[in-house]
Amino acid sequence: MTAAGEDPRETLLRLRASIDNIDAALIYLLAERFRATQQVGHLKAAHNMPASDPGREERQVARLRELAEAAHLDPEFAEKWFKFVVAEVIRHHVAAGAEENERP
Repeated sequence: MTAAGEDPRETLLRLRASIDNIDAALIYLLAERFRATQQVGHLKAAHNMPASDPGREERQVARLRELAEAAHLDPEFAEKWFKFVVAEVIRHHVAAGAEENERP
């Protein structure tokens, strides 16, 4: 945790800087994920496909829980995170479908 001879306040600042960098990376990764799912939403809307795919979601939950366990992250947390993100993605897909249906 604290490097030998390092002031605890310096250690705290160093750790917080690392956390800030990780948070920034997560935001950029989420933005990239949403750009990809937005394309999926438009594709589904253009071809009258359902906004959600419960089978895929179940497979993804199982996959992410396994990844979380391997990474020593609480699988319950990973599942909650995924379901939160998927709810937002489905909301976008539904909106894309409504948008597509309004076109002449």
